[in-house]
Amino acid sequence: MTCNQRSARDPDHKPLTVEIRSQLDFSRAVASAGGGVVKIDPATGTRQVSGNVVDLGGSAFAGSAVVTGEPGRPVRVEMPARIAMKNASGGEIEISNIRSNLPPAPKLDGFGKLEFSFGGDLVVRGNVTGTFRGRIPITAQYE
Repeated sequence: MTCNQRSARDPDHKPLTVEIRSQLDFSRAVASAGGGVVKIDPATGTRQVSGNVVDLGGSAFAGSAVVTGEPGRPVRVEMPARIAMKNASGGEIEISNIRSNLPPAPKLDGFGKLEFSFGGDLVVRGNVTGTFRGRIPITAQYE
């Protein structure tokens, strides 16, 4: 899972940048008929499987990012609620309920940084196999 990095420009202030520190990784699982869901909690990075999904082990973890800009400024961080992921043979799965551990009114600290983690729910429908890739666009703006 990769994430887009974006920056926002405010002519009166230092530009905001978003740097992805680690990618969201659901690791390995297999789903049988009916599919299921693999959830990654953004606060703890723990993985939970449900439905007809079997956890095959490996290291799953939440993604992490840092926003940098003008110290003390409130910011709005946006990411989509869902994205589609595809494999090399055209199979598709979805990450839904993309969420972060950001507080309700995030702001940059005294050094101009705001670090956060993000997770989501990997929804598998039917028998799809392979390595799936997708991008989560994350943007930040001054409030």
